Amino acid sequence: MDLLTVANISLTENGVTVLQPLSFTQKPGQKLALAGESGAGKSTLLQIVAGLIQPSTGEVHANGSRVRGPQETLVPGHPGVAYLSQKSDLPHSLRVEQVLRYANKRPEAEAQAVYALCRISHLAQRRTDQLSGGEQQRVALARLLLGSPALLLLDEPFSNLDRTHKRILQSIIEELGTRLGITCLLVSHDATDVLPWADEILVLHRGRLVQQGTPQQLYHQPIDEATAALFGDYNLVRGPDRRALLPGKRHQKDAALLVRPEQLRLEAADTKGAAGTVQAVRFFGSYYEVEVQLKENTVRVRVAATSLRAGDTAAVSVAANSGWEMRG
Repeated sequence: MDLLTVANISLTENGVTVLQPLSFTQKPGQKLALAGESGAGKSTLLQIVAGLIQPSTGEVHANGSRVRGPQETLVPGHPGVAYLSQKSDLPHSLRVEQVLRYANKRPEAEAQAVYALCRISHLAQRRTDQLSGGEQQRVALARLLLGSPALLLLDEPFSNLDRTHKRILQSIIEELGTRLGITCLLVSHDATDVLPWADEILVLHRGRLVQQGTPQQLYHQPIDEATAALFGDYNLVRGPDRRALLPGKRHQKDAALLVRPEQLRLEAADTKGAAGTVQAVRFFGSYYEVEVQLKENTVRVRVAATSLRAGDTAAVSVAANSGWEMRG
């Protein structure tokens, strides 16, 4: 049985279509993510699921009952569903212990386990205005978890955090399912937030659901260039260079070859592949990026090490079972 069912949801505001009709489901324990560029409608959709925005059409069912929007209920929200926004929204100047005590619906032992999971046990006597942004977000998360939700909605939870606090919060979210049995629906515009975490990703573009699949499918076989860009660097190769990179392959007419930088290989100039001239070599710490001008296209190749320099000639090839021919 599905924990969440979104059926034919759409939203129009002041004559502008914010969300086109879309549907999806989420099973208990399934890690589901919504991805898309800023303004795609991700946060709006999440707030509809939370019961904070009234949809124009469709219905949402969560935790066994229909989610009612703010036009249908005095207190927005839905039993068993918790919503964590980008801002912690904690009461000002209260001690952390007070904030959590007022929200707690769990036995004391379970509450202490939540505090330990959220790495906030040492913050109990601090005031909320004395916390860093990352600490505030973890306290806000603990406050929601104390209500024992079945479904946790996470709206860009890492967007205002530095690298250290982001990693801590990512680790906590990773443990929520196994330790507390809570199902999460995560919204993010950053591929590094969703690719290693999600079981399935839904991609929104201008309010429309354009693709749904596993992280591997969306990374290697995106439906279009905009979707490809969401999940990392890529090369789009057309014309004779495409045929040189994949010799002997039957190509779709008017298609472009999409290949990620790490899926390309650099060979000696006189070997098989697409011949080119190195334009630049850039060091990124754990890898080098080599920019190569082919006959009609410029591609970027990611390698662990290289002795090539700008002006050198090289041949570029595609790793086995790599590359994706895409319309456009």
